[in-house]
Amino acid sequence: MYQVPTGWKFFGNLMDAGLCSICGEESFGTGSDHIREKDGIWAVLAWLSILAHKNKENLDGGKLVTVEDIVRKHWATYGRHYYTRYDYENVDAGAAKELMANLVKMQSSLPEVNDIVKGICSDVSKVVNADEFEYKDPVDGSISKHQGIRYLFEDGSRLVFRLSGTGSEGATIRLYIEQYEKDPSKTGRDSQEALAPLVEVALKLSKMEQFTGRSAPTVIT
Repeated sequence: MYQVPTGWKFFGNLMDAGLCSICGEESFGTGSDHIREKDGIWAVLAWLSILAHKNKENLDGGKLVTVEDIVRKHWATYGRHYYTRYDYENVDAGAAKELMANLVKMQSSLPEVNDIVKGICSDVSKVVNADEFEYKDPVDGSISKHQGIRYLFEDGSRLVFRLSGTGSEGATIRLYIEQYEKDPSKTGRDSQEALAPLVEVALKLSKMEQFTGRSAPTVIT
């Protein structure tokens, strides 16, 4: 499995080299190696194929298996990754750069970071690693730097802060929040409810409102 930066071109390189045949992005676009772009029709057909397979014994009038049934069974077996994205658009570029620089500076002392995290929410796991994501393409050897500031937690949760569009029109800060839940009794919650403690940690750790002047994101995905 390959973890790549934002941009379908990175998938394209892997597909052309025969290293990848199915891919997906954080905004839920999916595709395969038949085309070098996300393909919603392909995704629908993939799900229809799964439903046809799951219901092949139920065509005589039995209760049909639904997408929800399949997803919930998957969560019960393998756990669930809760995910959300907060976008702060048209932020002052200087303030956005200061926020990102502060996040990088904090990574030099994880004990201090964990003291802050526990002070915000004691139920959140410990930060065990922090870095700035850099991708080396296994096909052409090219290196893509500054692809997101990451805080990785002991339980598999992660926070990623990514800055784009730092021109005169303002910048966009994208905050990605992900948490793995393996307890079957907790995999059916609303994403925003499940991620609320981690969201609070992300916003206060980054001093989002202090740097941007925003009390809420422009868009929540």
